[in-house]
Amino acid sequence: VQLVESGGGLVQPGGSLRLSCAASGFTFSNYHMRWYRQAPGKERDLVAGISSSGTRTDVAESMKGRVTISRDNAKNTVFLQMYSLKPEDTAMYYCNVYFSSTRRDYWGQGTQVTVSS
Repeated sequence: VQLVESGGGLVQPGGSLRLSCAASGFTFSNYHMRWYRQAPGKERDLVAGISSSGTRTDVAESMKGRVTISRDNAKNTVFLQMYSLKPEDTAMYYCNVYFSSTRRDYWGQGTQVTVSS
């Protein structure tokens, strides 16, 4: 299993970013995918999740209205579109998949998002 995030960077407050996570090594279209984030000194928190088909999504309360999660099962990729970014959104953003059959989580290496003027 490999998850490779990209798309992070430095953005000004109020700006937007689109993160991507390219997945390989498993049947991507069979699995719910999630994005998490972790700021320095803080716990890793769930940002958003999307069902295997992409028809159902859920977003953390703190991000509602500012985040859209989507996926392209043909390209084995999940996306996180973020809008109206705030300095408090600064964190490392991670892609995640959980295999219930083995009770194992898989993580990418993360992509850094920094919101600053």
